[in-house]
Amino acid sequence: MSDTNEKHTVSVYFVNAAVNHLSVESRERALAASGIQASLLDSSGARVPATAFSALWLAAARELDDEFFGLDSRSMKVGGFALICQAVISCQHLDQAVKRMLRGFAILLDDIDAELHLEGDEALIRVNNRIAHHDDRRFADETLLILVHGLMCWLIGRRIPITSMSFAHSRPPHWREHTTMFSDAVEYDANGTAIRFDGRLLAAPVAQTAITLRRFLRTAPQSVFLKYRNEDSWTAKLRQRLRSGLGGLDSWPVLDEVAKAEGTTETTLRRRLEREGTSYQQIKDQLRSDIAIDYLCNSNLSVDDISAQLGFQDTSAFHRAFKRWNGLQPGEYRKRQVT
Repeated sequence: MSDTNEKHTVSVYFVNAAVNHLSVESRERALAASGIQASLLDSSGARVPATAFSALWLAAARELDDEFFGLDSRSMKVGGFALICQAVISCQHLDQAVKRMLRGFAILLDDIDAELHLEGDEALIRVNNRIAHHDDRRFADETLLILVHGLMCWLIGRRIPITSMSFAHSRPPHWREHTTMFSDAVEYDANGTAIRFDGRLLAAPVAQTAITLRRFLRTAPQSVFLKYRNEDSWTAKLRQRLRSGLGGLDSWPVLDEVAKAEGTTETTLRRRLEREGTSYQQIKDQLRSDIAIDYLCNSNLSVDDISAQLGFQDTSAFHRAFKRWNGLQPGEYRKRQVT
């Protein structure tokens, strides 16, 4: 049975993007290996466990012999990411490691690369993307930055806060994922895709060794895209506070109580959440949805039991809420998701 620890999910957008370049047969094998039913891909609002997406990433890489999802005209063959990790582990400081890893991606890929720049006290990693197809170009930007940022964080043993992100694409339906993966401050329709962070962190020593690298690679890609999520946002803080009090609708505090506990006012907290593109109700709904998905995929609890665990007094209300969150009834989700 699941507990109330954080259970992350990702948008089905990433699942669709990950299998886009697979043949029909390869797609079926990759989805089966990750425990994701193909029919779920048609539900645009659906989400899947982060562990399932991690398994899909590995399965798609095996099918394509390409760790970059077939997005680039040159395949980034399986083992390429490990090779980059091995190349940077001997660096003394993050500055040298970032330059070396970006050089590694530029060697392994033809149509996309990134550059490190310093602008005063701020460091900038700018993506140069020459992929023709728009959807592929957007997913390639996301994927490269997830890999680069995740590896940077692991190298120094802590999350590197991204102060801002510019994205050379219009705001997509899954835009809230960007605040979780990267930063609360994202500019869309920008001249280019880039992330910015405190340049002083480039002097941080590389804290990893060949031994820790082996452990890191055994858990990749989940160790890359999940461990170093943006946990500094108000959304993350409220999720952490709420999940510890899960046990019923009445057990969660109202916004005013949360604001006082955080040393601020209800109005200020609501404004901060609005800047992050969310609200207190949306945070509660997303947390319940994530935990419900975890129960549906990883436990034998009945839908009625899950409804009660989440504090719904009426199971039909849970059915309506889950369909609103994910586009499917909970029983249908379980049938589609679990093989």
